[in-house]
Amino acid sequence: MADDGERRRVMPTAEELRVWRLFIETAEALRAELTSRMQSESAMSPGDYAVLLALHDTDGHRLRSSRLAEVIGWERSRLSHHLGRMERRGLILREECAADSRGAEVVMTDEGAAAFRRASLPHLRDVRRLFVDALTPEQLAEAEGIARALRSRVDAARGS
Repeated sequence: MADDGERRRVMPTAEELRVWRLFIETAEALRAELTSRMQSESAMSPGDYAVLLALHDTDGHRLRSSRLAEVIGWERSRLSHHLGRMERRGLILREECAADSRGAEVVMTDEGAAAFRRASLPHLRDVRRLFVDALTPEQLAEAEGIARALRSRVDAARGS
């Protein structure tokens, strides 16, 4: 059993916890504000935008649903339900995969592409105002380094 000295070494200090809480609370506030603005300006959810962005970034604006789930970091069941809602709104179609009949491909429709374009300009403007413009170029570079270090640690913990 660990003594108090060993336990203290593995527990964050009060200062480390203060920084952690500030980081998490700020990230959540930023995400909430961007979500609110996206929904009011374009009637699109962050989930819709994530799906359409992933499709936009591919040749032919299509991906197998299993690959799309990986790209946006969602469980397949969550993605399937969300895609159903997007399909009913005409933003995407699900088609049989030409190369493998066991899978389905998610395809961005013309309506989905138009909705993505309409949402992107105000969203990117908000990202600039709320994130980029709040930081100096040096702070932005530091933020990238911090994000990469955190991502690397999380990926390693997941066994990626």
